[in-house]
Amino acid sequence: MSDWFTIDHIDHDTYIISEYKHWEETHAYLLNGEDYSLLIDTGLGIMNIHNEVIKLTDKPIIAVATHIHWDHIGGHKYFPNFYVHEDEVNWLTGEFPLTMEQIKEFVVERCELPEDFNVDNYEFFQGVATRVLKDNDEIDIGGRSIQVLHTPGHSPGHMCFYEKSKGYLFTGDLVYKDTLFAYYPSTDPKAYLTSIERIAALPVKRVFPAHHDLDIQPSILEDMKIAFNQLKIEGKLHHGSGIFEYNDFAIWI
Repeated sequence: MSDWFTIDHIDHDTYIISEYKHWEETHAYLLNGEDYSLLIDTGLGIMNIHNEVIKLTDKPIIAVATHIHWDHIGGHKYFPNFYVHEDEVNWLTGEFPLTMEQIKEFVVERCELPEDFNVDNYEFFQGVATRVLKDNDEIDIGGRSIQVLHTPGHSPGHMCFYEKSKGYLFTGDLVYKDTLFAYYPSTDPKAYLTSIERIAALPVKRVFPAHHDLDIQPSILEDMKIAFNQLKIEGKLHHGSGIFEYNDFAIWI
């Protein structure tokens, strides 16, 4: 454990690497297989997540981001073998819809930054993926198979990752306890509903979000499906409708 990262176990081959000192409270997930280790998201890039990962595996590491936002690809620079969804390849080649100034404001907002961190040196990762993913692709890491679910809404190429054999669902920014963001121009509230309906139909045993509280039950998937459907019925499932609060989450569209 480092001062910046907190490590938790899910099972003997699966770990959570969290950044609780930042307001976004990001979670990356390390899945160790027989041949490879899969790192789902690489955090903010404020500190070197690679130093933590190599303490937990001796296998070659594949990095994959749920989506191409700064708080999910910040550590990609340490992992040359990384995958991306086909709909966000262009975000890694200079077409990301926010400026560096806007990104840096998110990075330094409400957090306890390390003394040696200089936001002036912060960069938005750019690079060429070793594999471009599509919906329903499988990632085989040896003895563990992870299904790629294209779940747009929060972003065009957002993915959830489903490990059917364990009932694990890694939800990125599609599902977590806090305010769900669907108000950016690059978001799509109607696609968000479709994605929620899709994952709510899966036999999920455990939900692993990319942010905030890890005490999250699969029942939240049905709760979110109901909430989004109600907004649709009321004619509010479009940008500019506002913020709608529920028991364990809010929806900002």
